Amino acid sequence: MIETDILIIGAGPVGLFTVFEAGLLKMRCHLIDSLPQPGGQLTEIYPKKPIYDIPGYPSVLAGELVKNLMEQIAPFQPGFTLGERAETLEKLDDGSFQLITNKGTVHRAPVVAIAGGLGCFEPRKPPIDNIDEFEDHGVDYIIKDPEVYRDKRVVVAGGGDSALDWTIFLAELAKEVVLVHRRTGFRGAPDSVEKVEELARSGRIHLITEAQVVGLSGNGRLDAVVIDQKDKGEFLHPTDHFVPLFGLSPKLGPIGEWGLQISNNAIEVDTFDYSTNIPGIYAIGDINSYPGKLKLILCGFHEATLMCQSAFKVVNPDKKLSFKYTTVTGVTGFETA
Repeated sequence: MIETDILIIGAGPVGLFTVFEAGLLKMRCHLIDSLPQPGGQLTEIYPKKPIYDIPGYPSVLAGELVKNLMEQIAPFQPGFTLGERAETLEKLDDGSFQLITNKGTVHRAPVVAIAGGLGCFEPRKPPIDNIDEFEDHGVDYIIKDPEVYRDKRVVVAGGGDSALDWTIFLAELAKEVVLVHRRTGFRGAPDSVEKVEELARSGRIHLITEAQVVGLSGNGRLDAVVIDQKDKGEFLHPTDHFVPLFGLSPKLGPIGEWGLQISNNAIEVDTFDYSTNIPGIYAIGDINSYPGKLKLILCGFHEATLMCQSAFKVVNPDKKLSFKYTTVTGVTGFETA
Protein backbone atom coordinates (compact mmCIF):
# COMPACT_ATOMS: atom_id res chain seq x y z
CA MET A 1 0.00 0.00 0.00
CA ILE A 2 1.22 3.51 -0.90
CA GLU A 3 0.59 6.31 1.62
CA THR A 4 1.17 10.01 0.96
CA ASP A 5 -0.14 13.48 1.85
CA ILE A 6 -1.61 14.40 -1.54
CA LEU A 7 -2.60 11.79 -4.08
CA ILE A 8 -2.52 13.42 -7.52
CA ILE A 9 -4.52 11.80 -10.30
CA GLY A 10 -2.86 12.84 -13.54
CA ALA A 11 0.85 13.38 -14.20
CA GLY A 12 0.42 16.12 -16.79
CA PRO A 13 1.98 19.58 -16.40
CA VAL A 14 -0.56 20.75 -13.78
CA GLY A 15 -0.18 17.55 -11.76
CA LEU A 16 3.60 17.85 -11.88
CA PHE A 17 3.60 21.49 -10.81
CA THR A 18 1.36 20.56 -7.88
CA VAL A 19 4.27 18.51 -6.53
CA PHE A 20 6.43 21.64 -6.44
CA GLU A 21 3.83 23.78 -4.67
CA ALA A 22 3.07 20.99 -2.20
CA GLY A 23 6.78 20.41 -1.64
CA LEU A 24 7.25 24.02 -0.59
CA LEU A 25 4.69 23.32 2.11
CA LYS A 26 6.49 20.12 3.19
CA MET A 27 3.75 17.85 1.85
CA ARG A 28 4.53 14.56 0.10
CA CYS A 29 2.90 13.71 -3.23
CA HIS A 30 2.25 10.58 -5.25
CA LEU A 31 0.98 10.71 -8.83
CA ILE A 32 -1.15 8.19 -10.73
CA ASP A 33 -1.46 8.21 -14.51
CA SER A 34 -2.78 5.73 -17.05
CA LEU A 35 0.03 6.71 -19.43
CA PRO A 36 3.40 4.96 -19.08
CA GLN A 37 5.36 8.19 -18.57
CA PRO A 38 4.80 11.62 -16.96
CA GLY A 39 3.72 14.59 -19.04
CA GLY A 40 0.16 13.79 -20.04
CA GLN A 41 -0.86 15.12 -23.43
CA LEU A 42 2.38 17.09 -23.74
CA THR A 43 4.36 13.85 -23.83
CA GLU A 44 1.83 11.51 -25.43
CA ILE A 45 0.30 13.72 -28.13
CA TYR A 46 2.55 16.62 -29.07
CA PRO A 47 6.00 16.53 -27.41
CA LYS A 48 7.51 18.61 -30.23
CA LYS A 49 4.76 21.22 -30.31
CA PRO A 50 5.88 24.73 -29.33
CA ILE A 51 3.96 26.39 -26.49
CA TYR A 52 3.90 30.19 -26.40
CA ASP A 53 2.01 31.17 -23.22
CA ILE A 54 4.28 29.91 -20.44
CA PRO A 55 5.64 32.94 -18.50
CA GLY A 56 9.35 33.45 -19.06
CA TYR A 57 9.42 31.30 -22.21
CA PRO A 58 8.77 33.07 -25.53
CA SER A 59 8.51 29.52 -26.89
CA VAL A 60 9.10 26.12 -25.31
CA LEU A 61 8.55 22.65 -26.77
CA ALA A 62 5.94 20.64 -24.89
CA GLY A 63 8.41 17.85 -24.16
CA GLU A 64 10.98 20.34 -22.92
CA LEU A 65 8.43 21.86 -20.54
CA VAL A 66 7.78 18.41 -19.06
CA LYS A 67 11.53 17.85 -18.70
CA ASN A 68 11.88 21.16 -16.86
CA LEU A 69 8.94 20.40 -14.56
CA MET A 70 10.45 17.01 -13.69
CA GLU A 71 13.73 18.71 -12.83
CA GLN A 72 11.89 21.31 -10.74
CA ILE A 73 10.09 18.72 -8.62
CA ALA A 74 13.00 16.27 -8.28
CA PRO A 75 14.10 17.65 -4.86
CA PHE A 76 10.71 16.73 -3.42
CA GLN A 77 11.00 13.07 -4.50
CA PRO A 78 7.43 12.39 -5.63
CA GLY A 79 6.20 8.84 -6.14
CA PHE A 80 4.64 7.62 -9.39
CA THR A 81 2.19 4.87 -10.29
CA LEU A 82 2.29 4.92 -14.10
CA GLY A 83 0.47 2.82 -16.65
CA GLU A 84 -2.44 2.32 -14.24
CA ARG A 85 -5.88 3.96 -14.24
CA ALA A 86 -7.49 5.32 -11.07
CA GLU A 87 -10.47 3.04 -10.67
CA THR A 88 -12.26 3.14 -7.29
CA LEU A 89 -12.22 5.76 -4.55
CA GLU A 90 -13.51 5.26 -1.02
CA LYS A 91 -13.58 7.60 1.98
CA LEU A 92 -12.39 5.77 5.11
CA ASP A 93 -13.60 6.19 8.70
CA ASP A 94 -10.62 8.37 9.59
CA GLY A 95 -11.51 10.83 6.80
CA SER A 96 -8.72 9.79 4.45
CA PHE A 97 -9.24 8.32 1.00
CA GLN A 98 -8.35 4.92 -0.38
CA LEU A 99 -7.85 4.69 -4.14
CA ILE A 100 -7.34 1.42 -6.00
CA THR A 101 -6.13 1.31 -9.61
CA ASN A 102 -7.30 -1.04 -12.35
CA LYS A 103 -4.24 -3.19 -11.56
CA GLY A 104 -5.03 -3.41 -7.86
CA THR A 105 -2.45 -0.95 -6.48
CA VAL A 106 -3.79 0.55 -3.23
CA HIS A 107 -3.13 4.21 -2.33
CA ARG A 108 -4.14 6.20 0.76
CA ALA A 109 -4.04 9.95 1.43
CA PRO A 110 -6.00 12.63 3.31
CA VAL A 111 -6.18 14.73 0.12
CA VAL A 112 -6.93 13.79 -3.49
CA ALA A 113 -6.13 16.25 -6.28
CA ILE A 114 -7.67 15.36 -9.64
CA ALA A 115 -5.47 16.83 -12.36
CA GLY A 116 -6.50 14.47 -15.12
CA GLY A 117 -6.55 17.00 -17.95
CA LEU A 118 -9.34 15.98 -20.29
CA GLY A 119 -9.66 12.61 -18.58
CA CYS A 120 -9.60 9.68 -20.97
CA PHE A 121 -9.63 11.08 -24.48
CA GLU A 122 -9.74 10.17 -28.13
CA PRO A 123 -9.37 12.39 -31.22
CA ARG A 124 -12.47 13.70 -32.96
CA LYS A 125 -12.46 12.24 -36.45
CA PRO A 126 -13.96 13.95 -39.50
CA PRO A 127 -16.90 12.09 -41.11
CA ILE A 128 -14.95 10.60 -44.03
CA ASP A 129 -16.07 7.08 -45.01
CA ASN A 130 -12.67 5.54 -45.72
CA ILE A 131 -10.57 7.45 -43.20
CA ASP A 132 -9.79 4.31 -41.18
CA GLU A 133 -8.00 2.82 -44.19
CA PHE A 134 -5.38 5.57 -44.14
CA GLU A 135 -4.74 5.88 -40.40
CA ASP A 136 -0.97 5.61 -39.88
CA HIS A 137 -0.67 5.57 -43.69
CA GLY A 138 -0.94 9.29 -44.28
CA VAL A 139 -3.67 10.27 -41.82
CA ASP A 140 -2.58 11.40 -38.35
CA TYR A 141 -4.80 12.86 -35.63
CA ILE A 142 -1.87 14.02 -33.53
CA ILE A 143 1.67 15.13 -34.35
CA LYS A 144 4.30 13.46 -32.19
CA ASP A 145 7.39 13.89 -34.38
CA PRO A 146 7.34 16.86 -36.79
CA GLU A 147 10.35 15.43 -38.65
CA VAL A 148 7.97 12.97 -40.29
CA TYR A 149 6.64 15.91 -42.31
CA ARG A 150 9.95 17.41 -43.38
CA ASP A 151 9.91 18.14 -47.14
CA LYS A 152 6.45 16.55 -47.42
CA ARG A 153 3.11 17.91 -48.58
CA VAL A 154 0.73 18.33 -45.63
CA VAL A 155 -2.96 19.21 -45.44
CA VAL A 156 -4.08 20.39 -41.99
CA ALA A 157 -7.78 20.72 -41.17
CA GLY A 158 -9.21 22.71 -38.29
CA GLY A 159 -9.66 26.23 -36.96
CA GLY A 160 -8.52 26.08 -33.33
CA ASP A 161 -5.21 26.73 -31.62
CA SER A 162 -3.75 23.32 -32.38
CA ALA A 163 -4.42 23.58 -36.13
CA LEU A 164 -3.06 27.13 -36.24
CA ASP A 165 0.05 26.40 -34.16
CA TRP A 166 0.99 23.34 -36.21
CA THR A 167 0.40 25.19 -39.47
CA ILE A 168 2.82 27.89 -38.32
CA PHE A 169 5.38 25.31 -37.20
CA LEU A 170 5.15 23.11 -40.30
CA ALA A 171 5.49 26.11 -42.61
CA GLU A 172 9.21 26.06 -41.76
CA LEU A 173 9.54 22.32 -42.22
CA ALA A 174 7.23 20.89 -44.86
CA LYS A 175 7.43 21.21 -48.62
CA GLU A 176 3.84 22.42 -48.76
CA VAL A 177 1.28 23.22 -46.06
CA VAL A 178 -2.43 23.63 -46.77
CA LEU A 179 -4.80 24.72 -44.01
CA VAL A 180 -8.46 23.87 -44.64
CA HIS A 181 -11.17 25.40 -42.46
CA ARG A 182 -14.92 25.34 -42.87
CA ARG A 183 -15.33 28.99 -41.89
CA THR A 184 -13.51 32.23 -42.65
CA GLY A 185 -12.99 33.00 -38.95
CA PHE A 186 -10.82 31.02 -36.53
CA ARG A 187 -11.26 30.02 -32.88
CA GLY A 188 -7.57 30.30 -32.02
CA ALA A 189 -5.53 33.03 -30.37
CA PRO A 190 -5.60 36.31 -32.37
CA ASP A 191 -1.80 36.36 -32.63
CA SER A 192 -1.78 32.87 -34.18
CA VAL A 193 -4.56 33.84 -36.58
CA GLU A 194 -2.53 36.87 -37.67
CA LYS A 195 0.57 34.73 -38.24
CA VAL A 196 -1.35 32.21 -40.35
CA GLU A 197 -2.93 34.96 -42.45
CA GLU A 198 0.49 36.53 -43.01
CA LEU A 199 1.94 33.15 -44.07
CA ALA A 200 -0.94 32.83 -46.55
CA ARG A 201 -0.42 36.34 -47.93
CA SER A 202 3.29 35.68 -48.42
CA GLY A 203 2.57 32.39 -50.20
CA ARG A 204 4.33 30.22 -47.61
CA ILE A 205 1.12 28.27 -46.93
CA HIS A 206 -2.16 27.77 -48.78
CA LEU A 207 -5.26 28.80 -46.84
CA ILE A 208 -8.57 27.35 -48.03
CA THR A 209 -11.59 28.59 -46.06
CA GLU A 210 -15.30 27.79 -46.30
CA ALA A 211 -14.18 24.30 -47.19
CA GLN A 212 -13.90 20.77 -45.82
CA VAL A 213 -11.93 17.65 -46.63
CA VAL A 214 -14.63 15.17 -47.68
CA GLY A 215 -12.65 12.33 -49.22
CA LEU A 216 -9.29 10.55 -49.34
CA SER A 217 -7.60 8.63 -52.14
CA GLY A 218 -4.58 6.38 -52.48
CA ASN A 219 -3.52 2.77 -52.91
CA GLY A 220 -2.56 1.64 -49.40
CA ARG A 221 -1.01 5.06 -48.81
CA LEU A 222 -2.61 8.51 -48.94
CA ASP A 223 -1.78 10.46 -52.09
CA ALA A 224 -4.60 13.03 -52.28
CA VAL A 225 -7.54 14.56 -50.43
CA VAL A 226 -10.88 15.66 -51.84
CA ILE A 227 -11.74 19.21 -50.78
CA ASP A 228 -15.25 20.63 -51.03
CA GLN A 229 -15.14 24.43 -51.12
CA LYS A 230 -18.09 26.79 -51.18
CA ASP A 231 -18.72 28.27 -54.66
CA LYS A 232 -16.04 26.01 -56.15
CA GLY A 233 -17.27 22.49 -55.43
CA GLU A 234 -15.15 19.39 -55.00
CA PHE A 235 -11.57 19.11 -56.23
CA LEU A 236 -8.63 16.78 -55.70
CA HIS A 237 -5.50 18.06 -53.98
CA PRO A 238 -2.35 15.87 -53.98
CA THR A 239 -0.73 15.43 -50.56
CA ASP A 240 1.41 13.08 -48.50
CA HIS A 241 -0.27 13.69 -45.14
CA PHE A 242 -3.70 14.69 -43.89
CA VAL A 243 -3.82 15.95 -40.28
CA PRO A 244 -7.35 16.71 -39.01
CA LEU A 245 -7.00 18.63 -35.74
CA PHE A 246 -10.54 18.90 -34.39
CA GLY A 247 -9.65 18.44 -30.74
CA LEU A 248 -10.22 15.57 -28.36
CA SER A 249 -13.40 13.94 -27.17
CA PRO A 250 -13.04 13.79 -23.37
CA LYS A 251 -14.38 11.04 -21.13
CA LEU A 252 -14.07 11.13 -17.37
CA GLY A 253 -14.02 7.34 -17.10
CA PRO A 254 -14.22 5.93 -13.53
CA ILE A 255 -13.83 9.43 -12.04
CA GLY A 256 -17.38 10.14 -13.18
CA GLU A 257 -18.64 7.46 -10.75
CA TRP A 258 -17.14 8.94 -7.58
CA GLY A 259 -20.08 11.13 -6.60
CA LEU A 260 -18.53 14.39 -7.77
CA GLN A 261 -20.63 17.24 -9.15
CA ILE A 262 -20.23 16.98 -12.94
CA SER A 263 -21.19 19.56 -15.57
CA ASN A 264 -20.51 19.11 -19.30
CA ASN A 265 -18.08 16.29 -18.61
CA ALA A 266 -16.04 18.43 -16.19
CA ILE A 267 -15.88 18.59 -12.39
CA GLU A 268 -17.47 21.64 -10.77
CA VAL A 269 -15.24 23.41 -8.23
CA ASP A 270 -15.21 26.34 -5.83
CA THR A 271 -12.70 28.88 -7.15
CA PHE A 272 -11.68 29.83 -3.61
CA ASP A 273 -9.49 26.71 -3.47
CA TYR A 274 -10.72 24.48 -6.36
CA SER A 275 -12.38 22.10 -3.95
CA THR A 276 -15.15 19.81 -5.15
CA ASN A 277 -18.44 18.93 -3.47
CA ILE A 278 -16.58 16.19 -1.55
CA PRO A 279 -14.34 17.68 1.21
CA GLY A 280 -10.72 16.67 0.72
CA ILE A 281 -11.05 16.20 -3.05
CA TYR A 282 -9.90 18.97 -5.37
CA ALA A 283 -9.92 19.30 -9.17
CA ILE A 284 -7.39 21.43 -11.07
CA GLY A 285 -6.52 21.99 -14.70
CA ASP A 286 -8.63 21.16 -17.75
CA ILE A 287 -10.75 18.62 -15.87
CA ASN A 288 -12.53 21.24 -13.74
CA SER A 289 -15.30 23.70 -14.52
CA TYR A 290 -16.28 27.10 -13.13
CA PRO A 291 -17.57 30.43 -14.50
CA GLY A 292 -14.87 32.07 -16.61
CA LYS A 293 -12.78 28.90 -16.89
CA LEU A 294 -9.89 29.07 -19.38
CA LYS A 295 -8.25 25.78 -20.36
CA LEU A 296 -4.67 27.01 -20.28
CA ILE A 297 -1.66 25.40 -18.62
CA LEU A 298 -0.77 28.61 -16.80
CA CYS A 299 -4.31 28.76 -15.33
CA GLY A 300 -3.83 25.21 -14.09
CA PHE A 301 -0.59 26.26 -12.40
CA HIS A 302 -2.48 29.03 -10.57
CA GLU A 303 -5.21 26.60 -9.51
CA ALA A 304 -2.62 24.14 -8.20
CA THR A 305 -1.01 26.87 -6.08
CA LEU A 306 -4.24 27.87 -4.35
CA MET A 307 -5.31 24.25 -3.97
CA CYS A 308 -2.12 23.39 -2.08
CA GLN A 309 -2.71 26.21 0.40
CA SER A 310 -6.09 24.70 1.23
CA ALA A 311 -4.80 21.11 1.21
CA PHE A 312 -2.17 22.05 3.82
CA LYS A 313 -4.94 22.70 6.34
CA VAL A 314 -6.42 19.26 5.66
CA VAL A 315 -3.08 17.46 5.93
CA ASN A 316 -1.89 19.53 8.92
CA PRO A 317 -5.01 20.62 10.86
CA ASP A 318 -2.94 21.60 13.93
CA LYS A 319 -0.33 23.68 12.12
CA LYS A 320 -0.39 27.30 11.05
CA LEU A 321 0.65 28.25 7.53
CA SER A 322 2.76 31.38 7.08
CA PHE A 323 3.31 32.50 3.49
CA LYS A 324 6.63 34.02 2.40
CA TYR A 325 8.07 34.76 -1.01
CA THR A 326 10.36 32.05 -2.40
CA THR A 327 12.62 34.79 -3.78
CA VAL A 328 13.35 35.84 -0.21
CA THR A 329 13.90 32.49 1.44
CA GLY A 330 14.36 30.05 -1.44
CA VAL A 331 12.41 26.80 -1.77
CA THR A 332 12.00 26.71 2.01
CA GLY A 333 10.07 29.96 1.84
CA PHE A 334 7.07 28.64 3.75
CA GLU A 335 7.12 28.22 7.49
CA THR A 336 4.74 26.23 9.63
CA ALA A 337 4.17 26.60 13.31
